[in-house]
Amino acid sequence: MATPDTTKLLAQLRTVLDLTNTEIQVAETRVAQARTEAVRRELEQNAANGRERAEAIESTIRELGGVPDVIGPFLGRAAAAVKALTEQAEPFDEALLGDLALEDQLLDRARYIKALAVAGKRTDVKELADRLITAHSATVDWLTTVLAEDALGGPAALRRTPAQAVTGAAVRLVNLPVSWSARGVDRAVDAVRSTRPALNEFISRGAYVGDVTAKALSASRNAALEAAEKVTRDEGAGKAADALHSARAAGGVLEPSELPIADFDELNLSDAVTAVKGLTDPNDLRTIIAYEEAHKNRQRLVSAAQTRVADIAQEIVGIS
Repeated sequence: MATPDTTKLLAQLRTVLDLTNTEIQVAETRVAQARTEAVRRELEQNAANGRERAEAIESTIRELGGVPDVIGPFLGRAAAAVKALTEQAEPFDEALLGDLALEDQLLDRARYIKALAVAGKRTDVKELADRLITAHSATVDWLTTVLAEDALGGPAALRRTPAQAVTGAAVRLVNLPVSWSARGVDRAVDAVRSTRPALNEFISRGAYVGDVTAKALSASRNAALEAAEKVTRDEGAGKAADALHSARAAGGVLEPSELPIADFDELNLSDAVTAVKGLTDPNDLRTIIAYEEAHKNRQRLVSAAQTRVADIAQEIVGIS
């Protein structure tokens, strides 16, 4: 018969097992949002590690005389599925905060399990708790870093889903400070509108041709954005021009001369990686990542830039 202390341990271990099954499914869901192959492998490994922890927790429950909840994995998958569906209507940061809340709860319960194990002189359970504490502390730090990356303008290690991108844009629009003058907005709208006839003409023609015209259409769009930025800046609508420039940078369609690294296109991979590591402004790193992904798409360079963004984010939030 279980003692009172063992009863508490079993209750906490069963709860942590259920939460771990949810954590596994969340990690597998996030794999599709990985920005780089390195992040994808990390998330896949996290899911695998979660399954190993779940097995260890189940084994410990049996050793304590309990029986693992056989429907726990199914509940975990169901909870993760509901979470994934719900967060499609949430901004990206809210979805990540939900992940962080899950990991914080796992971490807090692991610490409580350790205290119960020490009080009950259960060395085996204490060792398991230490393993859980180490794992969840690392995941909390990682998620905190991803949130900081997003706060800095990204790119974060995880991509927004299309639905999250739309939701985030809507939230930003609602909360947009009323700082543009009415005239400034009018100028921006007029500038963009002036490029629309030519752009629409290309689009209508592009519906009937192949890849060559599609590329020409893309080039026309990029040129239209560049022209709109120049017109709005010349007209004194600086904030509108800055917004257009940011859109061009995020799309990776800046001219080489506009990049924050001089002669970037001429650098070999090693020199480009070295140059990226010397950048200190997240906006510059975001620009380089977008440009590289839209052109040569060298994964080693993209990963190096992403790592530099993470380093800056960790410095800001105090993660060593």
